[in-house]
Amino acid sequence: MLQAKPNTPRVGYVLKVYPRFSETFIVTEILAREASGEVLEIFSLRPPADPRFHPELARVQAPVNYVPKPAKLSEGWAIVARAQELNAEFAGRWAQLLPKFAGYDPTEVHQGIELATMALERGITHLHAHFGSLAARTAEIAAALSGLTYSFTAHAKDIFHQDVDRARLAQTLANASHVVTISEYNYGYLRSTYPAETANLHLVYNGLELERFPYTAPQVPVQTLRVAAVGRLVEKKGFGLLIESAAELRGRGLRLDVRIAGGGMLETELAEQISSLGLEGTVRLLGPRTQREVADLLRWADVFAAPCVVGEDGNADGLPTVLLEAMAMGVPAIASDVTGIPEVIHPAQGDDARTGTLVRNGVAADLTDALEEAARPDFDREGIAAAARRRIEANFDSTKQAQRLRQLAEAPALTVAAGESVEVA
Repeated sequence: MLQAKPNTPRVGYVLKVYPRFSETFIVTEILAREASGEVLEIFSLRPPADPRFHPELARVQAPVNYVPKPAKLSEGWAIVARAQELNAEFAGRWAQLLPKFAGYDPTEVHQGIELATMALERGITHLHAHFGSLAARTAEIAAALSGLTYSFTAHAKDIFHQDVDRARLAQTLANASHVVTISEYNYGYLRSTYPAETANLHLVYNGLELERFPYTAPQVPVQTLRVAAVGRLVEKKGFGLLIESAAELRGRGLRLDVRIAGGGMLETELAEQISSLGLEGTVRLLGPRTQREVADLLRWADVFAAPCVVGEDGNADGLPTVLLEAMAMGVPAIASDVTGIPEVIHPAQGDDARTGTLVRNGVAADLTDALEEAARPDFDREGIAAAARRRIEANFDSTKQAQRLRQLAEAPALTVAAGESVEVA
């Protein structure tokens, strides 16, 4: 019978798609854990469809395994037969869990069986998924069939979107050895929404490789305010508000150069908005950019804008990684008060210095005023940028993040009582 080797910890990362152009935070996390000495393997449930890749992927040492997805019923039965052949305990676990599995998506069940078998073959001792949706559910099934433990990181769409199956998510939360989430806002939401299932919920912020984002003190804009924005062209990023604000500021006589990097379903709509407002020379859609190109864009910018909004479907941004990158590099940031953003962008509070400008969700006038302030010669850009860098170094270092994730994986029974303070990486 195949079984994991307890004396050689080996974490299997379960991801819906790997690599994924927009999920740089996962690559950073994997690199940090590998740098700390952990042995990892990656299990991708879907092959990548995007031909673009970030250079940092070449540094990942973990082998990548693509979990087969059955195209027809006969292939599903072959997966079951193989699992039984390689794992003598499979039949008993399968029989016990079959009534529950009958209500699950059959593709998830079959991939869960395949993942369980692959994980045992490779000596995996623990599974960790990103997002509490497909990847976490598949890890949950695989863990139940293999006897392994699993955990997952909850982000944003996987917990806030109106289509989230709350009963199913509650089960995945309850069965995990531990769950990680990326902001105090998320932590509070999950604790209040799933109080009985979140005793092992922990806050660990996403981290940055700080050496890749060196700090440079900002300079006073010369004639034109250069504004950078980065993200997928989807509703929750709020780029329509940025375009609206650019039109208002141009009407006030402020010279702007706004560059938005990213691709997505709203590209045509945003391009039409730019055209209808006569902003072709003021606002440009750059399309998707690599991490290095984004870093170049941030170095160019006088200010970074993240005008995130809560979408009509309930979807909201978590804590955008590129916002953290901008703050690390010394670019004064303007961002909306959505979910976890106020945990990093805030006005002067007691002994804490101002780290950026916070604007209200969906209020274009706030964004307009904040951009106008950032263009003024007396704007405290150096003080704000320095305080922002200190905040990032204290709370968003990927080395500290990796240490905390390793501690949790090695002590899966650790719990956090309701109301107890949570740890920050």
